[in-house]
Amino acid sequence: MKMPATRRIDGWATATWLLATAPATAQEIIGLPGEDSWLEPRFEEVYRLGSRAGEDWERFGHVTDVGFDGKGQLYVFDVQVSRIFVVGPDGEYRRAFGGPGEGPGEFRSPAGFAVMRDGRVVIGDNRYLAYHVFDPDGQFERRVGMAPGGDVLALTKQMPDPGGLALISAVGAPLLALEMVDYSARTGTITLHDSRPVERIDLTGEVAMVDTVAEGWLSPEVVFYNGVQGSMTFSPRMLAAVLPDGSVAFSDSTAYAIRIARAGEGVVRILKRPLHPIPVTNRVRRAERDRRPRLARERSPVVGPAARERIAHLEFFAEVSIVRDLSAGWDGEIWVRRHGEEPGDDLGPIDVLTMDGRYLGSIPVGITAIPDAFGPDGLMAFIETDELGVATVVVKRLLSW
Repeated sequence: MKMPATRRIDGWATATWLLATAPATAQEIIGLPGEDSWLEPRFEEVYRLGSRAGEDWERFGHVTDVGFDGKGQLYVFDVQVSRIFVVGPDGEYRRAFGGPGEGPGEFRSPAGFAVMRDGRVVIGDNRYLAYHVFDPDGQFERRVGMAPGGDVLALTKQMPDPGGLALISAVGAPLLALEMVDYSARTGTITLHDSRPVERIDLTGEVAMVDTVAEGWLSPEVVFYNGVQGSMTFSPRMLAAVLPDGSVAFSDSTAYAIRIARAGEGVVRILKRPLHPIPVTNRVRRAERDRRPRLARERSPVVGPAARERIAHLEFFAEVSIVRDLSAGWDGEIWVRRHGEEPGDDLGPIDVLTMDGRYLGSIPVGITAIPDAFGPDGLMAFIETDELGVATVVVKRLLSW
């Protein structure tokens, strides 16, 4: 292994290690500053959708996903009616497509939604074991069969690849759907995992082809099979986001280490901040066991004996992960949500990084959530629920930091 070579990026001293184990290129490790520099983002609201008093089409039931295309059109997926609604850059209604059923372009059990930059839409369907593909006008093109897997089908967040008709997904990422599947005619096996791979799912053929972009770390303490992670409290999450050049940023450990990987090369860059995971002590365990019933009571006034039993027997990972959420902007900014003041608090500050390794600053708690979708020209969409429980989508434009 070569010795570290020091260089500077935007005034910050960084160290680059050339790792002999890198698959095709050396991994570049970029050290980011440890002290927070606070940002003051300015937004303007462009439009909002969703109202009981509005048009029939925007009386949403359960909006799970939104996405922009390259023209700034917003696609809203209402899973309650299995429909996709499209509005223009100013919020004007354009069209709707999809729906429940057995016919072409209809869904049995939709789970997973992605909008390509050219306006094509892909919907995963775990009952069809296929992806529905629609053209930019909302016309149904075809179904692409899912790649054969084990006896459990686990669909995780699917993200559009900017470079073509393909999706990016990560094994162990937040789960969208889970179903027992009779794959006996295809494989009939249970898939054991010793890593959490980031995968590219090519949809150009009749059956999806899956390639591994990078192998994410999987702790030997975590139970994991068929794409489903066990329920150990505070275990490191697998979080991934697609960058505009088709590379993938992901976090797979308790540390602050954002890895950037490219297909065919693996991990090429790691962005690190000198922040340290919180050790899970007895105090942390007690605090989490006290917090869980409070959260349960917010959902239901009665916490049943089964729920209390689960809380009493929680198993804990050794450390509390720093990174709690991860996303990427249209132009490649990486948004990294850290934990809050308490170990179980997911709503901490949001760091904004660039894909080439610059720290732009941090957004204080309470200023904004991470957008549910990023679009061109600074557009961002947020899925919200109003005081009456009505699903709304608010579209804003970032004016400046």
